[in-house]
Amino acid sequence: MAGLKSFEDLKGLRDKLKEDERARAIEQAEREKQERLARERAVEFKGAMKDVHKLPESDRYVYRPPPPPAKPLAEKRKFATQAEDDAAVLRESMLSDQFDVDGLLDEDPSLAYAQPGVGPDVLKKLRKRHWPVQDEIDLHGYTRDQAREILNDFLHRMNRRGVRCLRVIHGISYGSAKGEPVLRGMVHSWLVQKPEVVAFCVAGKKDGGHGALIVLLRHALLDH
Repeated sequence: MAGLKSFEDLKGLRDKLKEDERARAIEQAEREKQERLARERAVEFKGAMKDVHKLPESDRYVYRPPPPPAKPLAEKRKFATQAEDDAAVLRESMLSDQFDVDGLLDEDPSLAYAQPGVGPDVLKKLRKRHWPVQDEIDLHGYTRDQAREILNDFLHRMNRRGVRCLRVIHGISYGSAKGEPVLRGMVHSWLVQKPEVVAFCVAGKKDGGHGALIVLLRHALLDH
């Protein structure tokens, strides 16, 4: 009986080792898949950028806010730690929830944004719907993490298709302790981190009002 018990123990150990080896193989395959996808996206991005040329210098006035006042040394150290934390988040995702968007938006953070160097005429045209909306995405009902991933993938596909203008519906649900629309602020923050997004503004009433954004992609400026 003692020998049989030892044999059963060895068999159980063997099965456990096989299961551990199988789990490691699955993890390795997943890592290789993610690395392959990253390489493919890098190649796609490089191909999409091959015909992009720097816009000629414009004599239009572009407002650039003055730099913030110097911070005390202790506060600088505190923000240095926060920057390290944000860098870790960025390594895990292409979009960060901690990105400070307020200083980049045009006057009212809920109204409009344009990349540095983009003239005010672009925002005026965008508000007047100079570019027709070619596609849209509705983020209603998704969690923050789901919405971030879906929006990131959507923008990637639209950029590959050469889309110029699109609509992002984020809704105006109020879920924060202060009664503020959480997802709307997250969408603003995610959009300004995307290099293909050159501008966006709040949608008109017929397009969803403050529950949606009209987003302009860089392809619109190639023939601007």
